Amino acid sequence: MANATPRAEWFDHGITSDPVDEYLYSLLPPRDEVLAEMEAEAIKHKIPIVGPAVARVLYQLASIAQAKRVFELGSAIGYSTIWWARAVGEGGRVIYTDGDPKKAEQARRYFERAGVSKQITVRTGDALELLSEQKQEFDIIFNDVDKEDYPRVFKLAVPRLRKGGLFITDNVLWSGRVTEKTPKENSTKAIQEFNRLLYASKDLFTTILPIRDGIAVAVKK
Repeated sequence: MANATPRAEWFDHGITSDPVDEYLYSLLPPRDEVLAEMEAEAIKHKIPIVGPAVARVLYQLASIAQAKRVFELGSAIGYSTIWWARAVGEGGRVIYTDGDPKKAEQARRYFERAGVSKQITVRTGDALELLSEQKQEFDIIFNDVDKEDYPRVFKLAVPRLRKGGLFITDNVLWSGRVTEKTPKENSTKAIQEFNRLLYASKDLFTTILPIRDGIAVAVKK
């Protein structure tokens, strides 16, 4: 018997039921050649990307906010970066960050093929350090780094957002593990702390969207 087609990583988080996920993804229009290839690459090599449903949310939020300056913490092969770059359009700027030079080089090639290189600045190294060096304010800061670092990201990101800017974070429901009363994983503890910080902040108005693995969308007051 032939092996089943590998299931996309972005399906398997258990936040919504499989039939609901399958329905939502069945509605999505086909992606272009570059994005489709990146999705296949992510499935084959288990590279974490946000997937097409979340990517459309990111694009939509950037469009609503009329964002022109986006800082992305944790960009991998640049899948979400392309969606951001297309949303900000000509004259916009997206800062890609990743600690792996090989992934950054792979991302550069995808950016060229997607026609968005002019909108993207590629930086390699520790994403939090790269953010801490920024003196400008951003329209959007997107957080998708190691989960243990989420509370540190909160402290760095909020002061670097403009008023009305968006602080968007992936994986805030962590396959439902955030519901654990006494979590053993440091990653789960960090996300729980991060979510509390978001909702307790007087500087932010936050909503968690239960799509895929949970997206926190916080607007700076």
